[in-house]
Amino acid sequence: MRVLVQRVTSAQVSVDGEVVGRIDPAAHGAPQGLVALVGATHTDTDSTAKALADKLFRLRILDGERSAADLAAPILVISQFTLYADTTKGRRPSWNAAAPGAVAEPLVETFAAALRELGATVETGRFGAHMQVELVNDGPVTLLLEG
Repeated sequence: MRVLVQRVTSAQVSVDGEVVGRIDPAAHGAPQGLVALVGATHTDTDSTAKALADKLFRLRILDGERSAADLAAPILVISQFTLYADTTKGRRPSWNAAAPGAVAEPLVETFAAALRELGATVETGRFGAHMQVELVNDGPVTLLLEG
């Protein structure tokens, strides 16, 4: 599983012009929040998803080297199969390493549910939909977590 994390001051995701997920860290009293783009591969399990959720929640990348857990910072989780693109040959990416939707969707849901169980405020995109993501990356801070 791969999670591309961005520290943000605001973010939202829309489908067909409708906002389906939005975070406003300031409204939660936090200086920043996190956007987590989540991709799954064939060998990932629920335990992989839960471990990465815990790592993300406690990752000290917010102001003052604090975490989302420390600041009750909100997290926007968006499925992103393209994190498993293989671009080594030619000009057209291969998606063979990305798990099919029937495997990936429950894993992304497990990831978001695990964050909620840890106490995080979580918003999500819509799995499999064509989404428009708007965010203000703060720093910029962007990290890749792998499990």
